[in-house]
Amino acid sequence: MQNEQIYFKNRDVAAFRLLDVLPIESMKLEEWTVIAASYGGVPIAKIIANRLESNFDILFTSKIMAPNNEDCEIAIVTETEEVVIHEELAKSFEISLDFIFTKSKQIYEKQLLKTVKLYREGDTIKSLENKNVLLVDEGLNTGLTMMACIKTAINLGAKSVSVATPILPSASVPTIESIADDLYYVKKLDHFIFIDFYYDKLENINFEDIKKLK
Repeated sequence: MQNEQIYFKNRDVAAFRLLDVLPIESMKLEEWTVIAASYGGVPIAKIIANRLESNFDILFTSKIMAPNNEDCEIAIVTETEEVVIHEELAKSFEISLDFIFTKSKQIYEKQLLKTVKLYREGDTIKSLENKNVLLVDEGLNTGLTMMACIKTAINLGAKSVSVATPILPSASVPTIESIADDLYYVKKLDHFIFIDFYYDKLENINFEDIKKLK
């Protein structure tokens, strides 16, 4: 049976649908840095960056999973060592902050630093001091990764931080809007399943793919 909730054929279509809701001409009056919040967000972010004639980058993050449930993310750590915790889940699983911060340190040192070294020869993301930042992803599931990216951009001194994503759960809207300057999206859903469900074709993107798109 065909999924009647497919809203985007692929990432390219999602990007152009997103461009329709972005105030591109008014945004062009200022300089922007477009940052992908995930590997999957890179193709969409690149298309938007090209239209804005802006700089492009990616912010590397990694999930911290619950110790007894490898499918449940309880926190996100970014390449600048920012950590955002899903507090309700951590409490419900009785996971201590010590565990989360110890695990985030291990992931940062063993995974993120290695990835940053391979992608940027060891440099962390460029300075965002007084920059207008547009964070882009292919969709939001829990919104935790995007929250970590927003926090990172703010702490790196961004002048403004906006978010653009084709699709997200309605429940994530007030959370994102509470800390981002602007939120742009094509579709919000009250009963959100998972990002892949709403795309006809969402090919896996790995590290080698994003290096080619650099």
